Amino acid sequence: MDSPKPFPILRLPFLAIEKVFKAMDPFEIINFSMISKRTKGIAKQISVCPRYKIDFHIKKTLEIWFFGTRNMAAYVMTSDKEMDGKIEEKECCGSILPVPLIFRKVFKYSKDPVDEWKQLCKYVLEIFKKHTINDLLMTMDAFVDYNVSIIDFLKANLKSVDRCTVSQWNRERYINVDEHTAYLLDNIQINSDLCTDVYIKNINFNGKFPKNLEDLHIKNSEWIGYERLLEIDCKSVIFDNNRISDEQWNLFIKKWIAMETHLNLVYLQLIYRNVEHFRALVLHDIPHEVVDEAVKRTFKTRRNCIRELNGGIDIRRHDGKTATLFVFGIGLHGSFLMCVH
Repeated sequence: MDSPKPFPILRLPFLAIEKVFKAMDPFEIINFSMISKRTKGIAKQISVCPRYKIDFHIKKTLEIWFFGTRNMAAYVMTSDKEMDGKIEEKECCGSILPVPLIFRKVFKYSKDPVDEWKQLCKYVLEIFKKHTINDLLMTMDAFVDYNVSIIDFLKANLKSVDRCTVSQWNRERYINVDEHTAYLLDNIQINSDLCTDVYIKNINFNGKFPKNLEDLHIKNSEWIGYERLLEIDCKSVIFDNNRISDEQWNLFIKKWIAMETHLNLVYLQLIYRNVEHFRALVLHDIPHEVVDEAVKRTFKTRRNCIRELNGGIDIRRHDGKTATLFVFGIGLHGSFLMCVH
């Protein structure tokens, strides 16, 4: 049997080429673009490419994720020579979606995975016409010696990231990543969501949280004090433990009532605390109204989710807005919520 003839894609009209590209996955698009200067130029003109969302992951491996069709794909840069060229596929969300979503990973070996990952990132940003990526996930103790150079690379090649997660993997070694975390926060523009899960050692940590975020989640937040609380200006804020006293919470709520702080706040979540103690120790000289537990009300909470809650304590702000305080959940996993409406 004769081998099939090559498909003459470059002879097709441009609109026909675009339709072919819609059937390609990101790997095929990139491979096509690397054939010649002409194919690279064509790929950069295809309208489907900018529709992809791009994520950068720096963890045990360095990865580039693509979201644009029903399926997900990722390049994985690895220093494991045996993984070179391997492809892994798995189904995701099969119990939720009527048709399972496929997540495909393609592994690429490199003696210098950080440098080659940077080069590939730069090429992907060019082909897919991206100045802002969807998500940056950086594990600060994965490539500690390269953290500054990676952050500098991202700053030089990106305008911003929509969402950012900064984490610390090895909890036992407890590597101090305060300086690198502050460097990232000071040099990368984050547009919407920030989650930090690093073990900040210094209570005077000098990293600056972005203003006007949709969502700020600070795990391992024992270092957060009153002054840092006043610096934050985001719609949704979540802390675990903190160093803020009852007297300081009293001052914070008074400032909020007087419209001197947190004007954008819609949702505040803290680690569990007894609401009656909070009322007695924090609200003792603040006008408030206790709503009967039998009263159910609907509130907008984190990420614009709608939640029905019973009772609560209402506090009025000078402009007429209300903060309602609740305890949601029970035991150690309960949360103290403040919903502004």
